[in-house]
Amino acid sequence: MPDSPELTWLDPSRPVPDVLTPLPGPRARAVYERDQRVTSPSLPRAYSLMPARASGAVIEDTDGNLFLDFNAGIAVNSTGHCHPRVVAAIQRQASALLHYSASDFYLPIYSEMCEALAETAPMPGPVRVFLTNSGAEAVEGALKLARYATGRPNVLAFFGAFHGRTYGAVTLTASKTKYHQGFGPLLPGVFHAPYACNRLDPVTGARSHDPEETFDYLENVLFRYEVSPTEVGAIFVEPIQGEGGYIIPPPEWLIRLRELCDRHGILLVADEVQSGMGRTGRMWAIEHAGVTPDVVISAKGIASGLPLGAFMARADLMERWTAGAHGSTYGGSPVPCAAGLATLEVIKSEGLLANAAEQGETLLAGLRELHATYPGLITDVRGTGLMIGIEFHTAEQAEEVQRQAFERGLLVLECGESSIRVSPPLVITREQASTGLRLLNEALRAAAG
Repeated sequence: MPDSPELTWLDPSRPVPDVLTPLPGPRARAVYERDQRVTSPSLPRAYSLMPARASGAVIEDTDGNLFLDFNAGIAVNSTGHCHPRVVAAIQRQASALLHYSASDFYLPIYSEMCEALAETAPMPGPVRVFLTNSGAEAVEGALKLARYATGRPNVLAFFGAFHGRTYGAVTLTASKTKYHQGFGPLLPGVFHAPYACNRLDPVTGARSHDPEETFDYLENVLFRYEVSPTEVGAIFVEPIQGEGGYIIPPPEWLIRLRELCDRHGILLVADEVQSGMGRTGRMWAIEHAGVTPDVVISAKGIASGLPLGAFMARADLMERWTAGAHGSTYGGSPVPCAAGLATLEVIKSEGLLANAAEQGETLLAGLRELHATYPGLITDVRGTGLMIGIEFHTAEQAEEVQRQAFERGLLVLECGESSIRVSPPLVITREQASTGLRLLNEALRAAAG
């Protein structure tokens, strides 16, 4: 990665964390105390990380400690922290035009971003795009489009799914009951089904997949007793479940889901908020199964950290709604669009898809060795590219390994019921991957002890 004057404080490819003070340090504790006084207690903090600045895959906290970032801001900082080309694009745009609403006027960079994103679409063109501020907003928009374009009131999602926390998105979400608790009644017309028969063996803790369970449930239970498929407008699916535990369905499951949608005239909506933008070694995770969706939802890594999301659909679907049916004051604002355009260019020109696949294989191989070394902790290792899940026997073990890793300068994050996600920036180097594996080994050894 090229240097810039703003980033000379740190080599972004530096592999070795440097924890100088007991965590949290004195400045971090001051941040924590202020935070506890004024912020919403609904924010689910994982551990006491107080980032001050960052570059590549390395973060410096308020006390000068350096951390190797293996969660990338929850899969957001796709091109790494403060990539010079992304920063430069942001600075240029910020000095020219900070905001004008694309809902009411023809903002040039808005359609430029839509065009660039449409060129990556995993479905044949023509494709139209709507830009939002976040993944949850993109899910809401796709939900509205599905109902509007099909005239059907009902939609399906899956157990274990996470689609966001706004009302429509949280109704689709079914990864944890806490996301629903206290907020009912939720959106009507939303049903859930088993996801790729994602079962945990009660003895070994390993996961198994039987695609038949999903389709048996849909055809012989849901469509027979609760809702006619002729009144289902869309099925929302994560090609790889994210917050639900980094669960990877077999390709044939997604293929059969596409066939079921075609048979009943249902739209297939791929929620790629976490799995897209190159994280799996391809631009979109659904491409691994060779499946063509009708709608794709993106956010997180789309703008390397700035608030931008999108949903893109076949043009014939998007063209069914009329002016005023959907809009957004800030969605697709100039500065996030500039970051998004730079992000797409960096992913392409710097070979980040290939790097995600290569470093992902390195990490998977090392993690499988750790699985064999610590069978009393780890029950499963699974992943594609830089979207890797490590499953433990218990949630307490996952939490302890997360804590031990943090204290050694490695940032990972829990997901699902008892898993940790490994989702570093796409710019991660081989040396950083090796360092991460060494630190995870140390964390596992400490947790086992």
